[in-house]
Formats: sequence, C-alpha cells, structure tokens
Amino acid sequence: MPTVLITGASRGLGLELTRQYAAEGWNVLAVARDPDGATALRELAARHPTQVVPRRLDVTDHAAVDRAAFELRGTPIDVLINSAGTMGKGKFAELGLDFGKFGSSDFDDWMAVYRLNVMAPMKMAESFVQHVASSEQKKIVTLTSILGSIELNKIGGLYAYRASKAAVNAIMRSMAIDLGKHHGIAATALHPGWVRTDMGGPRADIDAPESAAGMRKVIAQLTLKNAGRYWMYDGSELPW
Repeated sequence: MPTVLITGASRGLGLELTRQYAAEGWNVLAVARDPDGATALRELAARHPTQVVPRRLDVTDHAAVDRAAFELRGTPIDVLINSAGTMGKGKFAELGLDFGKFGSSDFDDWMAVYRLNVMAPMKMAESFVQHVASSEQKKIVTLTSILGSIELNKIGGLYAYRASKAAVNAIMRSMAIDLGKHHGIAATALHPGWVRTDMGGPRADIDAPESAAGMRKVIAQLTLKNAGRYWMYDGSELPW
C-alpha cells in the first residue's frame, strides 16, 4: 500500500487526513509535536495499528527533521503533506480583523508564524525529497490559504498570516519546477477551504471531513502537468 506522511496530524485537518487515508488502506506516518498527548491520534492508531504510525517531531526543529529523515531512510513516501500551520498568537475566529491588524505587529510572533508556515514545509521537502522520489506517486503538498492570494485580498489585515501563505505559495511554485525537472515530483499548494477547526472557528463554511475528502481527490489527480498551481479543495484554481 502507498505511504503518506502528514505533519500536524494530532488535530484538525491533519488528523482528519490521517483518518481518511487510513480508512482507504494507506500507511500513514502521522507527525505531531506531542503524539502521546494527542488522544484522538492515539485512538486512531489503536484502531489501525499496522497502518497509522504516530511520530514525535517538531517540524520547526531542523535538526530533528534531519534525524527523522535519517531514521526513515529507505522508506518510500508517496505523498508528503505539510499540514501543520499557525496564525500566530490569538484567534481570527474570535477576533476577526482585529487580529493581526496594522499597528499591532508582534514581530517575535511573525518569526514563529514564518518558521512553521514557510520554513518548515521547505525543510521537510529538502530533508525528505529522496524518500518521495523513490516512491511510486512522488507528490509533495503544502496546505496554504486563500488569504495568501494577493489578488483576492479586498479587506486587508492579517499581515503575518497572509504574508506567510503568499511566501509558501511562491515556494511551492518553484518547488514544482525544480523537483519536477530533477526528481519527477509533483509539488503544489492546496487551500483546504474555510474549515470548522480550532483555527477556522465554528462559523466556517465546511467541516473537516468534507475538506479532507476534497483535498484527497485533488491530490489523487495531481500530476507533473498540473503541479505548481494554487488549488482549492474542490478542484478549482485560485489566483495568486
């Protein structure tokens, strides 16, 4: 069976992707900072003991990422999904545009947002590129946000989060070109929709199962020809 590595697998979309891939018979390397404290992930692993393997990893710790890649050497990874992400301190679901507004920038928080949303996907790709290249499917996907679209930004605000997602979009575009050419890897950015999770809040448009099912369909249809685009979970394409 194919293997998927999912970061941020302890909750939200990462957990739901883990659940759905396991239900489809995939082997899942479920990466989380604290898998022992992730009750839902541990229960899922108990139901699928031969498929779901929780792995402790802080993806912002670059040395730890390198160690994990070394420990998994020789393991083909068909799909690498960078799901872990953050909006930083506070919650947009509670504060709306008062969160991250102009004049309130916490630049230490900016660095934390960038380290997880931008640098971690790049580091994961660089450390695990050979694992993905040795697989049959050869795909790297990073969950982004519609808030990273410059063209669609009509309301302003959310500076750090928007900037981080625009940055990772640029990374995935370049990665699609470079890794497609040299390794046959299809890489892309994928917006999960506005989802009812801890980050998205209860007023969001869709629930996690719907989003994850849509994203899995987009990932299944990902090829070298349609890589490097700004996909939405429903298969539509967003403007940069």
